Amino acid sequence: MCEKARVIVRMLQGCNSMNKLRKIHSHVIINGLHHHPSIFNHLLRFCAVSVTGSLSYAQLLFDRFDSDPSTSAWNYLIRGFSISSSPLYSILYYNRMLLSSVSRPDIFTFSFALKACERIRSIPKCLELHGSVIRSGFLADAIVSTNLVRCYSANGSVEIAFKVFDEMPVRDLVSWNAMISCFSHAGLHHQAFSMYNRMGNEGVCVDAYTIVALLSSCAHVSALNMGVMLHRIACDIRCESSVFVSNALIGMYAKCGSLENAVGVFNGMRKRDVLTWNSMIIGYGVHGHGVEAISFFRKMVASRVRPNAVTFLGLLLGCSHQGLVKEGVEHFEIMSSQFHLTPNVKHYGCMVDLFGRAGQLEKALEMIHTSSCHEDPVLWRTLLGSCKIHRNLELGEVAMKKLVQLEAFNAGDYVLMTSIYSAANDAQGFASMRKLIRSHDLRTIPGWSWIEIGDQVHKFVVDDKMHPESALIYSELGEVINRAILAGYKPEDSNRTAHTLSDRCLGSADTSHSEKLAIAYGLMRTTAGTTLRITKNLRVCRDCHSFTKYVSKAFNREIIVRDRVRFHHFAGGELIVIRVLYSLGVLLKLSPQDSLKGKVRETGDETIIDTEVVIMVWNKNITETRKSTKEKRRIQTPEIAET
Repeated sequence: MCEKARVIVRMLQGCNSMNKLRKIHSHVIINGLHHHPSIFNHLLRFCAVSVTGSLSYAQLLFDRFDSDPSTSAWNYLIRGFSISSSPLYSILYYNRMLLSSVSRPDIFTFSFALKACERIRSIPKCLELHGSVIRSGFLADAIVSTNLVRCYSANGSVEIAFKVFDEMPVRDLVSWNAMISCFSHAGLHHQAFSMYNRMGNEGVCVDAYTIVALLSSCAHVSALNMGVMLHRIACDIRCESSVFVSNALIGMYAKCGSLENAVGVFNGMRKRDVLTWNSMIIGYGVHGHGVEAISFFRKMVASRVRPNAVTFLGLLLGCSHQGLVKEGVEHFEIMSSQFHLTPNVKHYGCMVDLFGRAGQLEKALEMIHTSSCHEDPVLWRTLLGSCKIHRNLELGEVAMKKLVQLEAFNAGDYVLMTSIYSAANDAQGFASMRKLIRSHDLRTIPGWSWIEIGDQVHKFVVDDKMHPESALIYSELGEVINRAILAGYKPEDSNRTAHTLSDRCLGSADTSHSEKLAIAYGLMRTTAGTTLRITKNLRVCRDCHSFTKYVSKAFNREIIVRDRVRFHHFAGGELIVIRVLYSLGVLLKLSPQDSLKGKVRETGDETIIDTEVVIMVWNKNITETRKSTKEKRRIQTPEIAET
């Protein structure tokens, strides 16, 4: 290499901007060194790989290079596009390399191409690359095999991903993390935990990425004990101060029903990002604490953290669950007017739910018609659910007809409409729904529940007989039901018309729903006073809601049930959070310690509070305030629409 070439290479090694690179490139051309392989590679590397580079300039350089590019040169372009907004170009350059170049792919080529394939979600190309890796003899390389695992995982081929992982002769920590993340993202949380146990048995230590992936699984199945253990490990390896680990901890604690611990992690963070604030706001939202969610939002804005669409989703969720109609409308409006964010179908869905829960069904319908996504079935399905709560047959039929028109109806919609007809004693409408259910052979999503006992997560389905302790569980359930009945529980059909419909769509009175089995097992395998935490994939039905309430009273247990929409907290036979007084806009939080005799009586979907209404701000110190009202007020109880 001549002296001029050496000087230019040194200049390129210190280059940090495209302006400097263009000046250096002009010297290269003036000195006739633009065909020099080393200089060309340095120019190309900066343009394709550097953060301040330019892929378009890299393409220009590459296309004007006269000689056959080296494997490294191809790799720079394939790598650059694999992490760009146009990953398809990475695959195109890989194909071009195979067809027109003497240079052959190496382990880096395959790794970058697999990264691009992972991002474009192409299983045929993934299979093709897998075959090329085998033919090239690179399958034993940990980096290439790990990228294969990630590629198959992103394309939904979990079984093939695990097969590749299992056949790896050498696995590093990155390989283990990739497989755990694969299981977690696929919803196979038990397999993620099993992989973690296997990892420990083989003497592989965890890092921050392992913990974040496992915390995600803990959050989904409410495995609080496992999450607490991972929190301790994060402290031991000193990664708990990492923003993304702390964010994962906040999300895990919030989704496991432990808001106090989530707040503790939040308060201990030195640095916070928008995801940190969003995690807390959404956490309060799904727990029905709309006031606290709004308070956190104000602190977020005061801290000069700009909210995004997810922030407002958490806010609207909290307002919806707590019935804060005025506040919900206010924040929905400032979303676009003050923060210039465009609402999407999820935000409109929250607003429809907000009005619907408050009984303002006409406003809910108006919100759908004025939205930019009025043809989205989610909005009409939300309205249908509200019509069931308030037994509004007329609007229920409007929502159902729209779902049929959009060809977006499912078994759950028919079940909701059947319930509305049943409540209205409309035999003709009920019969038509029954006919449609049978003619379409509709089937609902199977219900299941998770409960964590010790360090094990147990899953139950309706009428489950697969658990190894099944006989004991059903025996225990019988005793639990008897004690709940003595405490005031009245078993009822989860849907009054169930016996006349196909069992494929509606449960029957003698059905053992998954949460009942989980509660029975929890009582059987935990000591007195232990809080039971149940996670359910569907909405909690009316009968199970009542059952849980009286089990909480009979056994003096706190029971937290998380369904697909919100949390239900029970302690001493009462809901810790009842709802809001819609007509006054007053937040009511009734605790089991308050004496409600003569003040509360239950009437189906409603709770009526007479004379004095106990208003309580539920916080760590159990601070109580009382407010009197002289006239009778009606409070809508939490929705329990799943049948």
